Amino acid sequence: MIAFVMRLRSRNHFNTKKNRAFIGAAQRRIDTRQRLGIVIAAFAVIFLVTLSRLVQYGFADPIALASINDSATAVVSRPDIVDRNGQLLATDLRTMSLYAEPRRIVDADEAVEKLAKVIPNLDRSDTHRKLQSGSAFQWLRRQLTPRQQSEILALGIPGIGFRPENRRFYPGGATASHIIGHVNIDNQGLAGMERYIDQQGLADLRAAGLTSDVRLEPVKLSIDLRVQHIVRDVAARAMKNYQAEAAGAVVLDMETGEILAMASVPDYDPNQPSRTLPDGSIDKEYEKGWFNRMSNATFEMGSTFKSFTLAMGFDAGKINLDSVVDASRPIRMGGFTIKDFKGKNRPLSIVEVFQYSSNIGTAAVADMVGIEGHQEFLTRLGLLSKMETEMPGVATPTQPRAWKKINSVTISFGHGVATTPLQTAVAAASLINGGTLIPPTFLPRTLEEAVAISRTVVTEKTSADMRYLFNWNGTNGSGRHAQVPGFNVGGKTGTADKVINGRYASTINFNAFVAGFPMDKPRYIVLSIVDAPKTGENGGRTAASTAAPMIKEIISRAGPLLGVQPRFGEDGSMALADY
Repeated sequence: MIAFVMRLRSRNHFNTKKNRAFIGAAQRRIDTRQRLGIVIAAFAVIFLVTLSRLVQYGFADPIALASINDSATAVVSRPDIVDRNGQLLATDLRTMSLYAEPRRIVDADEAVEKLAKVIPNLDRSDTHRKLQSGSAFQWLRRQLTPRQQSEILALGIPGIGFRPENRRFYPGGATASHIIGHVNIDNQGLAGMERYIDQQGLADLRAAGLTSDVRLEPVKLSIDLRVQHIVRDVAARAMKNYQAEAAGAVVLDMETGEILAMASVPDYDPNQPSRTLPDGSIDKEYEKGWFNRMSNATFEMGSTFKSFTLAMGFDAGKINLDSVVDASRPIRMGGFTIKDFKGKNRPLSIVEVFQYSSNIGTAAVADMVGIEGHQEFLTRLGLLSKMETEMPGVATPTQPRAWKKINSVTISFGHGVATTPLQTAVAAASLINGGTLIPPTFLPRTLEEAVAISRTVVTEKTSADMRYLFNWNGTNGSGRHAQVPGFNVGGKTGTADKVINGRYASTINFNAFVAGFPMDKPRYIVLSIVDAPKTGENGGRTAASTAAPMIKEIISRAGPLLGVQPRFGEDGSMALADY
């Protein structure tokens, strides 16, 4: 009995263990499934959150996102610009710009108040709006000074930071502003050769990220900084002294077509292309200096055009230096009366027509050639079409839609066709350099390269006759006012009545002088302009009293720098004068 009870207890013991083991295993399987479900749910939540954020960014403002990406990119570089002698004209300087992460800004009001103490003319309302925008990135001020950066760092404002950028710096200031041009706040070329460089592929390289913080090969220009300074200085003082609206000048190598200097005043400082007034507005008067009158504007060039008319007569075989035309009485045509400014009232030789700047005599030569021949000749010299050069924004000449006889007559002495002063200088160079038209360039060019792209526009004989006329007028005519002892300057003045509200104003002039030197072996063309002068040398307002003296000063100061040695004596054999 006792043994039977012991067996029953022993069986029950083992059965209980089996039941407990079975229940424990089942419970563990349930716990594992629960934990796996929790992990799956957690991953699902993470996936859904990530997906929702991606959808949010997908519908976000693209401009805001672009600003974040742009701000994070490396510094974008531009090549240095140097003159023909390697003198620096433009370079990049490393600067720091201030940005904000509005999402991290704790107190926008306090931040604005602190920044306003460091940054002059800070737009408080705009800055406050940016700081409360809730966006990821906002520019606050570009290109800070080192002192401003240091003072802002000391403020310890959360959510404020700095990013490196390049700032374009022009050591010469306004000296060559219209040639070099300027860039915007993002270092992109907007005008002049800066814009040309972008158009040649720099903008594409920039977009591809290939100019980031990379030192690029300098771009060399054809200009001589020393001569450029002289030309700009002479033009600025002429505008001031003659109380003119504007003035300008260009120096051109007639053998290669290289532009050695070109200035137009008023001008501007490319380091500060837009000047802000105390009230925050832009100084419109200052911005007028952006206008380059030498290549971006057209003018009726007055009597300088008589050079082209007489060259046309020579080249067509209608006249020679011994020819005589009747200038004894005014020409009446189409309700207009054409007369000379200081007429001799007698027949004139071609040399006298040029010397005395006879409108009547020049009109007679144009009549000999005819309307079609006249138009063709000016087209051949590039005076009726847009000039091709590296400079962006070159103006297109204007001419009558249909040429009639009265148009040909007035155009013969510089009224009725408007061209840029630069292309007038280029065309004049072709008259005295042997007869070849060479496209102008702001980049260095060898003589061989110039010959390869030049084309003959007048004969050698015509060019020799024009050198004689230029030289004669420089000695005996209006060119005397531009004569520099030892440099043998020859040229032609041009005094044109300006067109005001569609009518010629007899009291407002546009003056020009085109000159070559040294005339025994011409190498350089210099052209000057003075727009609407109120006075001039000895009280005169004509080109002889305004534009010619500019040429005289430019050649006297720049000639030696260009390697032209003054020669004295009738045959020019004396390099130095004995005293």
